[in-house]
Amino acid sequence: MAHVTKEIIVNAPIDKVFSFWKNFENFPRFMENIESISVIGPELTHWKMKGPLGISVQWDAKTTYMEEDKKISWQSTEGTIETHGAAVFKEVDEGRTHISVGLEYKAPLGVVGETVAKLLNNPDKQLEEDLMRFKKVVQEGKDEFASGATPATGGGEADHTAAASS
Repeated sequence: MAHVTKEIIVNAPIDKVFSFWKNFENFPRFMENIESISVIGPELTHWKMKGPLGISVQWDAKTTYMEEDKKISWQSTEGTIETHGAAVFKEVDEGRTHISVGLEYKAPLGVVGETVAKLLNNPDKQLEEDLMRFKKVVQEGKDEFASGATPATGGGEADHTAAASS
């Protein structure tokens, strides 16, 4: 499995940063290759990633651990990509939050695997750019990929992690 870890400091309170992150449906607002994420169960999400030539890569993921304002972990359960990882949140000082994201992934073989490999050919750079866009969305409310910027909020009703605090 390939591994990538990146960190960033966001100039926003930890509760706002964590709340925005834990709503995975927000991810297409700052992740370049993520087309959509749908909540499919209390701790389950379905991910759809854009691919070249109109090929989509899809998988389901389970939130395996969640501690409010501290950590979220996930693992894929089925689909095209095998992945797991965690995001750890720490308050640097009042109004500033440090985030460390680590993930591991393994793309399958074959044509789909080649497509995924092309999307992930520089995962360090991709994660770094996604985190910079996350920071911009949370701090400024400016969506990178949505038409018409809206304020970054926790996202309301889509909290799928209620039972994932083991």
